[in-house]
Amino acid sequence: MSNRSIGLSPELHEYLVRHAVRESDALRRLREETASMEEAQMQIAPEQGAFMAMLVRMTGARRALEVGVFTGYSSIVVAQALPDDGLLTACDVSEEYARVARRNWREAGVEDKIEFRIGDAADTLRALLADGRAGTYDFAFIDADKESYGIYYELVLQLLRPGGVAALDNVLRDGRVLDPAEDDASTRAIAALNAAIAYDDRVDCCMLPIADGVTLVRKR
Repeated sequence: MSNRSIGLSPELHEYLVRHAVRESDALRRLREETASMEEAQMQIAPEQGAFMAMLVRMTGARRALEVGVFTGYSSIVVAQALPDDGLLTACDVSEEYARVARRNWREAGVEDKIEFRIGDAADTLRALLADGRAGTYDFAFIDADKESYGIYYELVLQLLRPGGVAALDNVLRDGRVLDPAEDDASTRAIAALNAAIAYDDRVDCCMLPIADGVTLVRKR
């Protein structure tokens, strides 16, 4: 996990953020607040946020899905990029982080655009399918329990419309996906999914070295 793109020095990262990331005051305050937390590395990099916002706007997304909220930075990024009548369905399992996220959504003025569901993410995604939401989402972001990425991926594909885009975070695992002897279960799960997506004819895909690696898939 990384809140700065791999391979960038602190100085070059600061330059990138200064010249290419248009953070709102709410996002900047949230990033600074989260930096002091024990699990600060779980927050997405600001350049990744700018990239996701661009994706949402370029695709004209109106309905978005987020699997894994943390303190709410990525939620705010997506919600701000959605049109006024857009909706982000966000799910997370942590009550503690949910309280932080909700406060930051209010401060950013996007709370009305976010439908929050707390609980096991796979159960939430299955509930959305049971509610008749298959094929209704334009954009999805997956950044939760790595060992369950394969499950999330399959469920999200069902929820995306044809032409919809999903972004999967942390697909490089700080380079550890290269090590065939890696014994970390999360890294093994990510490596297996990377291999599966590369040959998945249901999607178009690319992998980008943003933050800790982001895979984009477009549902055919």
